[in-house]
Amino acid sequence: MVQGDRAYDSQPHRDYLHARGIQTQLARRHTPHGSGLGRTRWVVERTLAWLHRFRRLNVRYERRASIHTAFVLLGCSLICWNFLKPLVDF
Repeated sequence: MVQGDRAYDSQPHRDYLHARGIQTQLARRHTPHGSGLGRTRWVVERTLAWLHRFRRLNVRYERRASIHTAFVLLGCSLICWNFLKPLVDF
């Protein structure tokens, strides 16, 4: 599923995604605010904010994509560890 704000509301975008079997949840233009996307989209926004706490991910210093990907994976691992640590009794 792809979620997007009003900037992505166009028929070519919808056709492109539907042709590939991807469901869409795009806010419609010229409609009142309150589409409901914020209820689930905040998870993505929060996670990106958590990743940007790591300086190497906030400003990309690495030229090689593989090194940057390794730091993204390390950042995701640390976020998961910190999120799950209170739930696990060691």
